[in-house]
Amino acid sequence: MSKSDRILLDSKQFDLTIKRLSHQLIENYNDFTDTIIVGLQPRGIFLANRIQQELKTIDSNYDVQTGALDATFYRDDYRRQGEPLVPSETEMDFVVEDKKVILVDDVLFTGRTIRSGLDAMLSFGRPSKVELMVLINRRYERHLPIQANYIGKNVHSVVSERVKVNWKETEGEDAVILYTPENE
Repeated sequence: MSKSDRILLDSKQFDLTIKRLSHQLIENYNDFTDTIIVGLQPRGIFLANRIQQELKTIDSNYDVQTGALDATFYRDDYRRQGEPLVPSETEMDFVVEDKKVILVDDVLFTGRTIRSGLDAMLSFGRPSKVELMVLINRRYERHLPIQANYIGKNVHSVVSERVKVNWKETEGEDAVILYTPENE
């Protein structure tokens, strides 16, 4: 980490944020019978799985079906990539038709990933309702009119800054860091 890097969420704040997001879902749903959680690949799945686990910890009756959705080839910019794209795996063992869907990603920035996720999700049926949950909402650079219903933390950043979400599962610790890449 360089001097200009800022920790937005340390591991304790990270855990509290996941607990808060889970309790917000319980307040709004309480009965998750017709509700599913869909995490967007590659990193929204970590938040989706954590939310599912936290809900079960709060009450074992809150066993919400959770899936992983890859939207690589639904992106409007996938043909502009210099290198061949390698999609992540989609694991949706359920039908979305007439379900309430909580679409989950780690960071909301321009909205393009969410739009492509919505398009990809429609391949599994037409939901009765879709709500968006994000761990980090980067404001001020939205390209599409997309807003999250559940937000872990709002971040006011400039375009040259980046948000890095570290997960225990991949980086060994939970943290969110705001940084400026050295080469920019």
